Amino acid sequence: MKRNGSVRKGERGAALLTVLLLVAVIAVLAAHGIDRLAGATKLAANARELSQAKAYLIAAESIGMQSAEQIVVISPGRTTNLGGWNGQDRHFPVPGGLITAALRDGGNCFNVNSVVQQTGAVLTARPEGQAQFMRLMGLLDIPQGQAMEIMESLTDWIDSDTAPLRSGAEDEHYTRLETPYRTANAVLVDISELRAVKGMTSDVYAQLAPWLCALPTTDLSPININTLRPEQAILLAMLSNNPDIGGARQFLGRRADVGYGSLNDFWAESFPSSFAASPEVQSQVKLATRWFRLDMTVEMQSAFVEERALVDAARQPARLVHRERGDAF
Repeated sequence: MKRNGSVRKGERGAALLTVLLLVAVIAVLAAHGIDRLAGATKLAANARELSQAKAYLIAAESIGMQSAEQIVVISPGRTTNLGGWNGQDRHFPVPGGLITAALRDGGNCFNVNSVVQQTGAVLTARPEGQAQFMRLMGLLDIPQGQAMEIMESLTDWIDSDTAPLRSGAEDEHYTRLETPYRTANAVLVDISELRAVKGMTSDVYAQLAPWLCALPTTDLSPININTLRPEQAILLAMLSNNPDIGGARQFLGRRADVGYGSLNDFWAESFPSSFAASPEVQSQVKLATRWFRLDMTVEMQSAFVEERALVDAARQPARLVHRERGDAF
C-alpha cells in the first residue's frame, strides 16, 4: 500500500510539473502573440499616418500650384519678390500634424540640361551652357580639371552621339565598371542622376546641388533678374566671362523691390553691361517666372515626409511637372 501511495504521489508531482510547464509555455506564447499584435497594430497605425501624410502633400501641391498661378496672373509680365512669397516657409496645422511649405522661383538655378541643345530629336553640345557650368564650378572652387571632366561627362551623358569628349565618357567607360551601366542619351529628369556621371564625387555633388536644377528643357537657365536674391549672386556672376560675385551681390542688393520693367533697362545698368553678353545670354535673362519649385514637409506623430516638386505656371491652370519624395535632397 505504501508503494502504491508513493507511486501515486510521484505521478501527481509529475502531472503538476507538466501542468506548470504547459502554463509557462502558454504564457510565453500569449506574450509573444500580444507583442506581435501590438507590433502589427503599431505598423498599421504608422501606415495610416504615412498615407495621411502623403494625402496632405497632395493637398499642399494643389495650394502651391494655385499660388504660382495667382502670382503669374496678378503680374504676367513681371514676377518680383513683393509679398515675401519667394522661399518663405509657411506652416499649416492639420489634424494630427503640421505641413511646412515654401514656394520659390524654380528657374533661378543652373539648368543641367542646358549643356546641350536640341534640334528635332538630336541633342548636341551647347558651348554657352557648358561655359556657364564651368564658371559656376569655378566660383565654387572646384578644381578646373575635375570641373572639365564633370562638364564634358555630363554633356556625353545627355547628347545623342557615342563619341566621348576629351575628358568625358560614353558607354565604353561605364560598361567597364564593376557595376556596369549605360549613358542616358536623354535630358536629366532629376539632378541626382549626376551622381552617376564620371568625375562626380559626393563632396562635389554636395557643393553643386543647391545651385542646380533639371528643367524639362535644354534652354539656358531662365534667370529672373527680378526675383534673384543677393545670396544667389553666383547665378548672376556665372553669366559673365569675368565672374564677380561681390559685384553681383551688391548689384542685387541695390535693386528696387519692384524690379525691372524691361530687359533693356537691366542691360543698360553698368554692372550687367560689363558682361559684354551675347544675344543668347541676354535673352536667357527673364523678367517673369515660368518655373516654380515647391519644397514641402509633413510631420506627424510617427511619420515625416519630404517632397520637392516642379510647377510649370506658363499654362493655365498651372501643372505639376515633376515630384520627388525622400528624406533629404
